[in-house]
Amino acid sequence: MSLTLQDERSTSATQPAPAAPATSAGRSPTPATRDHLSYSAITTYQSCPARYAFRYVLGLPEETVSASLVFGGAIHEAVEHHLRQLSLGRPRPDLGTLLDIYEAAWDRRRDVEVQFAQDESHASLHRQAERVLVAFQSSPVSRPAGTIVGVEAELRGPIAPGVPDLLGRVDLLVDDGATLTVTDFKSSRSRWNADHVEAAADQLLLYGHLVRDMAQDRRLELQFCVITKTKDPSVECHAIEWSPARAARSVRIVERVWSAIASSHFYPAPSAMNCGSCPFREACRAWGG
Repeated sequence: MSLTLQDERSTSATQPAPAAPATSAGRSPTPATRDHLSYSAITTYQSCPARYAFRYVLGLPEETVSASLVFGGAIHEAVEHHLRQLSLGRPRPDLGTLLDIYEAAWDRRRDVEVQFAQDESHASLHRQAERVLVAFQSSPVSRPAGTIVGVEAELRGPIAPGVPDLLGRVDLLVDDGATLTVTDFKSSRSRWNADHVEAAADQLLLYGHLVRDMAQDRRLELQFCVITKTKDPSVECHAIEWSPARAARSVRIVERVWSAIASSHFYPAPSAMNCGSCPFREACRAWGG
């Protein structure tokens, strides 16, 4: 396993594999050789195998992107900047600085059509971002207790024979001497309940699998910190119980997913929840099996 710290948010874990040559979107592609898998790639395949192929195998450009996805990524970059400044021993950034980071993230998506929900606009989301970032700055997670040893820390390592390395990025890694805490930030339209937490648990269990050797004799704690995009935003952290048995189950899921990918099992999986925001709808309509 390797652990490296990134100065800027890297997107290599979510970039498509090199496009398979001479293959059109209307035919089932052959998987490009991959030396790693990200958790995002795994869940993309689980939600829609065709979407995985369009993105990670064919490398098709995104036709559109949802405003909620851009918003979440922009908030994430602002939170990352805040934590990175703390890790460098610098003062906490003020709200104006975080909003500048947020807007810069939006500017980088100007080349893609952004789809807004009926009640959304760039201006309304900016106001929402201000409320969200104020809530974050007021929350305990904005002032981690312990030493920040990683912000957007890159983790990479083998998890099972015959499966590409797992590549992940840990939003926040804190060591207080007794505990190594792995934190992943999420933005959500509503507060998470126990079902939401359990549905997302595999991500942190897999990250825990990668960092378990780093923990040595320290306790390993895993948590999601969910920032809600409600009228009155909140920041709530949800612990995931770590155990080798739970992690082993998550690894077995990845093995099954990779087996299907390696066998070119690509097909559309229509979903009222996912299709509306899919960036490959035209490619999907052209898919011919």
